Amino acid sequence: MPEIIVITHNIRSTHNVGSIFRTCEGFGVSKLILSGYTPYPTTKDDPRLPHIRDKLTTQIHKTALDAENLVPFEYQEAPDITHLRAEGYTIVGLEQDMRSVPLSTYTPPEKIVLWLGEEVEGMTTAQRDLCDVLVEIPMQGQKESFNVSVACGIALYGLTVAEVNKDNT
Repeated sequence: MPEIIVITHNIRSTHNVGSIFRTCEGFGVSKLILSGYTPYPTTKDDPRLPHIRDKLTTQIHKTALDAENLVPFEYQEAPDITHLRAEGYTIVGLEQDMRSVPLSTYTPPEKIVLWLGEEVEGMTTAQRDLCDVLVEIPMQGQKESFNVSVACGIALYGLTVAEVNKDNT
């Protein structure tokens, strides 16, 4: 199985964040990096006002169901991928783009950073340009995209099942 770190940048919904925590726990993600205005659970030396920190932590817990205490996480103002790339991670953006390859055809490397953009606009052009590869989930219906937490689950499944299938052949 590849080692996976997930970055969530500018995710607004605490419910999406909680669901992403729970999904990351289920797939054995090694770390979740929450950045930008993404809400995050209480951290050591948390600089937020206590009532805001406690409210967001409670809301995230409603869907994370304690996964926020099981998945290592950190908050960063902006995602710092420089050190991750230096540690051998491939930066994989989940985004619909002319350069994107279908998730089902992508062969994941041993160390992956899966970068998720914000719910409505997705990843910015500048963020896409920082990625080593862009993958997308092909859509069959009339909608253009999945909810970010659902897309995270599909992407993590796609990135891990390819490895499991490879091991079983």
